[in-house]
Amino acid sequence: MPLHMHFAPDDLLRCRFGISPLWETHQCLYTLLRPERHGYHLPWVRRGREAAAGLDLTLLSLLMPGRGHHPDFLCPPPEGPLESIEDELARVRATDPAVARDDFARSLACTPGAAGSPAGRAILADPEGAVRQLTALFERAWHLLLVPDWPRLRALLEADVAFHARRLADGGLERLFADLHPSLAWADNTLTVRHRTDHTRSLGGRGLMLVPSVFAWPDVIGGFAPPWQATVVYPARGIGGLWAERDPRAADALVRLLGPNRAALLAGLTEPASTTTLAGRHGLAPSSVSAHLSVLRAAGLLTSHRQSHQVLYERTPLGAALAANAHA
Repeated sequence: MPLHMHFAPDDLLRCRFGISPLWETHQCLYTLLRPERHGYHLPWVRRGREAAAGLDLTLLSLLMPGRGHHPDFLCPPPEGPLESIEDELARVRATDPAVARDDFARSLACTPGAAGSPAGRAILADPEGAVRQLTALFERAWHLLLVPDWPRLRALLEADVAFHARRLADGGLERLFADLHPSLAWADNTLTVRHRTDHTRSLGGRGLMLVPSVFAWPDVIGGFAPPWQATVVYPARGIGGLWAERDPRAADALVRLLGPNRAALLAGLTEPASTTTLAGRHGLAPSSVSAHLSVLRAAGLLTSHRQSHQVLYERTPLGAALAANAHA
């Protein structure tokens, strides 16, 4: 059953991307709890189980049904391109207990008997206390499970945003949604998310928040009921090789694979840059840099776009993952 999100003219102008450390924390815990979601993340799961051994996930597991509602307020849509985990947790802690209780009740209703269990009754009797417990859990899980890997996770997520933002700029929403995920379809100013609860929502001029996620794989998560901004969380590109075993010789391997100049150009593209800028940075002739960039782009490691009178190159998610693994 699909979710239909209708865009008015103002909504078309207010679509934006955001990266959420809290969302990744929430979803990495969900991945630990759901073996069917391990997939690409199995190497991380093996490590994460050890780190998570001291975390009590009983309360959270009750609020994470395999099919059904997860409390929206626990992972509110990000308010900016990249919020800090501290700011996100502060927003969760400030939730009105009445709002939290209603969201908890909706989630518990998705699991037969959950609301009447001792833990379920305790959550509903003291929602403020449950919020404190859960935010403390998220904060500890963030430091134990994600902080060690966050630099390369963030690099991959930022590369995904850059890639899809360029698709949006080049071809509008139709081109953006064409390959964002097979569960999404765009037609007649309506975004349809397949395999979700049958529901129709008008965005009300607030637009749509798009959040790439490493741990959302393989799902697209769409919705967020008012007062939250409508949000679609989708699997980021390039996660296939994310958890490949890091070898201290990886940088040398990248040089052997690409050659020293191409490896240096790929590693140095931490932000979009022109041929002239890269030539000056690496001490190479512009013609040589142009040839190297063409090869890297043809291999799917770079993308390019025109800005004013110059062409800027940036890494694709695959290119970012290769560079991150080589310099981890």
